[in-house]
Amino acid sequence: MWYWTKILFLILLGAIGIWLAYELITFPSISKLRSENPVTTSMIEYRISQAADAGKEPRKYMIWTPIEQISPHLERAVLAGEDSRFFEHNGFDWEAIDKAWNEAVREGEKEAKASGDYDPNSWIPPMPSFRRGASTVTQQLSKNLYLSEDRNFLRKGREALYTYFLERELSKKRILEIYLNVIEWGDGIYGAEAASRHYFRKSASNLTREEAAYLAAMIPSPLNVFNPDKNKKRVVRRQRVLLKYMNGIKLRY
Repeated sequence: MWYWTKILFLILLGAIGIWLAYELITFPSISKLRSENPVTTSMIEYRISQAADAGKEPRKYMIWTPIEQISPHLERAVLAGEDSRFFEHNGFDWEAIDKAWNEAVREGEKEAKASGDYDPNSWIPPMPSFRRGASTVTQQLSKNLYLSEDRNFLRKGREALYTYFLERELSKKRILEIYLNVIEWGDGIYGAEAASRHYFRKSASNLTREEAAYLAAMIPSPLNVFNPDKNKKRVVRRQRVLLKYMNGIKLRY
């Protein structure tokens, strides 16, 4: 029995060693992002693959623009909507995570009571059918740049690791610059400059407060929930909220 236990233990150690070696070999060179602009991302490649699988012509409209040529209105609006404590945390906003968890528990209890499944003695809190996230801009960027759409613990571990190194290797200004240039803003539309030209026929440097808030309102789901072609009223409602809070965002470069 002891012999086979040792064999299984050695096999497990070998598997872990192989996995760690693979992670080291495939780990991205994040420090290069200090001076090199990414020309594509995991998200973009995923969308291109989706289009190809559906027999459609892949689209990629992306114009890299230095952050100095992006309206500060857009920077503030994006941070107001996605990460208001961007300049205060180190990649993980624990206050927002705690708040999101508490809200999820409350919503889960409400749904469970409505369906008659609520058990006040259960040590496992009920989770809602829709759970709000608390991802920071840096976390979103790590997913966008490097990760697949699969949802599992391994992916979350990689996301945390990439987030840590993005914050360690890059300045806040550079993180926000890359984020604003690669995020999805519609079908085949990536980055602030492409979005500004597509929706408003102007450069990102000339966006007004209202236009900036409108674009920022789309970020959570530009293809579906906050797609202005499908749900313009939702986009406008979120735009109003961002207009209310964006002036409280201070850009600390």
